[in-house]
Amino acid sequence: MKILMVCLGNICRSPLAHGVLQHLANEKGLNWEIDSAGTGDWHVGQAPDRRSIAVAKKYGVDISKQQAQFFIADFFEKYDHILVMDSQNYADVMALAKTEEQKSKVKLFLLDNAVPDPY
Repeated sequence: MKILMVCLGNICRSPLAHGVLQHLANEKGLNWEIDSAGTGDWHVGQAPDRRSIAVAKKYGVDISKQQAQFFIADFFEKYDHILVMDSQNYADVMALAKTEEQKSKVKLFLLDNAVPDPY
């Protein structure tokens, strides 16, 4: 299973979701590949925001080695599921989808609400 978490800059919400889900998958012995990306390219190559790192660490999850990356259309082929943090990022990702199969991989992380952007 390959899952991609997506937010705007890939330094706050998606790195936390990435880290927590990878931590839980590892605890359960699941051979899942979790990653994250942003629909904006401002932070490419940077570590998550220091506050996100601190929150994750408080709960025993280390996200400090993650590096922000930009969402590209090739990710539709690489990942089984693409979970986005809010409706604007959903629209941005869906705009890059070329097929119904690619579109079917994209879902909101929270079905009834957006994950607030703390940045």
